[in-house]
Amino acid sequence: MTDDHTHVLDFFTPRAAGWDSRFPDDGPAYAAAAGLLGLRPGDAVLDAGCGTGRALPALRAVVGPRGTVLGADLTPAMLEAAVRAGRAGSGTLIRADVARLPLRDGALDAVFGAGLISHLARPEADTAELARVVRPGGVLALFHPIGRAALAARHGRAVTDDDLRAEPRLRALLAGSGWRLDSYTDEDDRFLALAVRQP
Repeated sequence: MTDDHTHVLDFFTPRAAGWDSRFPDDGPAYAAAAGLLGLRPGDAVLDAGCGTGRALPALRAVVGPRGTVLGADLTPAMLEAAVRAGRAGSGTLIRADVARLPLRDGALDAVFGAGLISHLARPEADTAELARVVRPGGVLALFHPIGRAALAARHGRAVTDDDLRAEPRLRALLAGSGWRLDSYTDEDDRFLALAVRQP
């Protein structure tokens, strides 16, 4: 296990059991974001760093019963919380590092990542790995149910330009790893960056 894994596990393991109760009103925001991915019935989508699986029901609703929904997370306690919450019925849960996904090249139509970007150990390499498993023209959605300013205030910090989610930094990061940033929304009640997998 790498130091990066230890950091992620140390952060999320003790928080897993109470995670959903800390953010009880996020469901509609997840559903709205899932609806903007452009997915169709039968498509395949990965929730990368799925945590307690809050996005899985919304993603299942979009791709339908014949679609494929995967939820990957590094933290066993988060996956266990997803099962306890009844979300395993909406998708297949796998313990996996987003830096090394057990998926073939181009297997997916989209990747959804809620709160993911700030936990990537090697952001360019990790977003390149996400690009590897998505077909050309597929979509990456980087989402958070509140915007950068609201999130910074929650943590007692100021918003800074060196934040990976700042538009110029994110655009450059994604361009260097196989994506083109297509739309960028940073409002009090939503952060959503949509990128398209380049050929």
